[in-house]
Amino acid sequence: MEFTIKQIAEMLGGVVKGDTSLKINMLAKIQEARVGQIAFLSNPKYEHFIYETSASAVIVRKDFIPKKEVKSSLIMVDDPYSSFTVLLEEYHKMISFQKEGVEEPCFIGNNCTTGRSIYRGAFSYIGNNVKIGDNVKIYPHTYIGDNVVIGNNTILHANVKLYAGTVLGNHCIIHAGTVLGSDGFGFAPQEDGTYKTIPQLGNVILEDNITIGANTVIDCATLSGDSTVVRKGAKLDNLIQIAHNVEIGKNTVIAAQTGIAGSTKIGENCVFAGQVGIAGHLIIANQTSVGAQAGISKSIKEEGQKLIGYPVIDVKEYFRSYALFKQLPDINIRLRQLEQKLAAATSTVKTD
Repeated sequence: MEFTIKQIAEMLGGVVKGDTSLKINMLAKIQEARVGQIAFLSNPKYEHFIYETSASAVIVRKDFIPKKEVKSSLIMVDDPYSSFTVLLEEYHKMISFQKEGVEEPCFIGNNCTTGRSIYRGAFSYIGNNVKIGDNVKIYPHTYIGDNVVIGNNTILHANVKLYAGTVLGNHCIIHAGTVLGSDGFGFAPQEDGTYKTIPQLGNVILEDNITIGANTVIDCATLSGDSTVVRKGAKLDNLIQIAHNVEIGKNTVIAAQTGIAGSTKIGENCVFAGQVGIAGHLIIANQTSVGAQAGISKSIKEEGQKLIGYPVIDVKEYFRSYALFKQLPDINIRLRQLEQKLAAATSTVKTD
C-alpha cells in the first residue's frame, strides 16, 4: 500500500492538518510508528505518544487540540478508531486479492464457469457444474464439490471444504479448515441397540458479507430442497458447530466453541460469547445477547434480552444470584453456629 496523506484523508472523509503530500506505505501502532507509516489516536491515555511518534500521519478526532507541538500530519475525522479500521480493511483487501492465475497441479471438472481475476491455488479441486464469480480467491488444498456456487470477491483460505450444492454469496471470507455442507448428526435408533444413518440431502447457503473463522463446521439440511442458512452480514468465529437446518439471522455474531443443535432459528443482530450451547428446535429473538458458557434450553421470545448462566437467566438477575452464591460458605458456617447455640440452649432448658 502506498498512498499520499491527501488520498487517505479523502478516503476517510477527513481534513488534513499538515503536509498532504507525504506518502504512507504501512499501518502501525502510535507508540511504534516510523516515517512512512500512519497511526491513530482514539484513547486519551495514549495522547502522550502523539508528541513522541515518528509516524508521518496520525488519525485523530476532529475536536483534538494538541497540548504541545506535533511533528506528524494530522487527519481529523469523527471517529479515529473506525477510520483506522477502514484503512485496515483496505490494506487487507489489497493483500488478500492480489493473487491471480492458476497454480499447478490443480483440477477443475466439467461444465464449470469461472469469473475474471480468479486465483486457484495448487492442489485445489473443483467438481462439476461449479459456478465461480469474479475476483474469487481459492487457496491451496481447497475442495469444492459438484454444483457449488461462489459469489464475487469471496475468499476460500487453505483447506476449506465445500460439499456438493453449497452456495456462497458475495464478499465472503472462509478461513482455513472450515467445512460447509457435511452430514448432520442424524441416526435412528434400532431395536437391537444399533443406529441407522439418516441420509442428509440438503445443502448450506451463506448470503453476502459473511466471515467464518478457522475450523468451523456447518452441517447441511436433512431433506433435499432444504438448507442450513447463514444470513447476510453474520460473523462466525473459529471452532463453531452449526447443525442441520439451523438458520442464523443477519448481522449476528458468534464467538468460538459455540454449538447450535439442529433446526434452531437465531434472529438478527444477536451476540453469542464463547462456548455457548444452544439446544435444538428453538427460536432465539432478535438482538439477544448471551454471555460465555451459557446454556439455552428454551426459546427466547422477547427481543433485546441480555442473558447468562445455565440455564440462561437475565444478566442482572444472574449477578444478584451470584452475589448470594458467593456468600453460601459463610452462611453455612453461621447456620451451623446458630444450630449449635440453639441445641445448647434447648439442652439447658431441659436440664432446668
